[in-house]
Amino acid sequence: MKANGSVFKYGDNVDTDVIIPARYLNATEGAELAKHCMEDIDKDFIKKVRQGDIIVAKKNFGCGSSREHAPLAIKCAGVSCVIAETFARIFYRNSINIGLPIIECKEASERIENGDQVEIDFDSGIITNVTKNETYQGQAFPEFMQKIITAGGLVNYINEK
Repeated sequence: MKANGSVFKYGDNVDTDVIIPARYLNATEGAELAKHCMEDIDKDFIKKVRQGDIIVAKKNFGCGSSREHAPLAIKCAGVSCVIAETFARIFYRNSINIGLPIIECKEASERIENGDQVEIDFDSGIITNVTKNETYQGQAFPEFMQKIITAGGLVNYINEK
């Protein structure tokens, strides 16, 4: 499994309220949530993001409330992966449950910059910054998690069984 795209870079403690503001939580459809993804931290995100693009952040990405709306909004906006030094645990679990690949990698979160072109190999955890010609070793997904992500989330994975 691989991903590649342009990077949108954010800092520490990007919480679920800026990923998808609470005023939009009456929507449950991913396409509707995606229209408002990141708008309180980056007004132009939804105008600029393209299918396959990547979010890179620093520490504690996805902190705050435990809603699944946040990773769903990111996935439905077209983001192929989120890379951060660390993730809030509930965000991490919700991301896998809905099929959004996320990778923890301190070096990548420090070295990758906004607009860089990045490729990710989920089997090995290798993150390649094409722009800077650098590679970083992220945490590879165990095989069972790759199957969940490939299936589009936990519910789809279970239904396929």
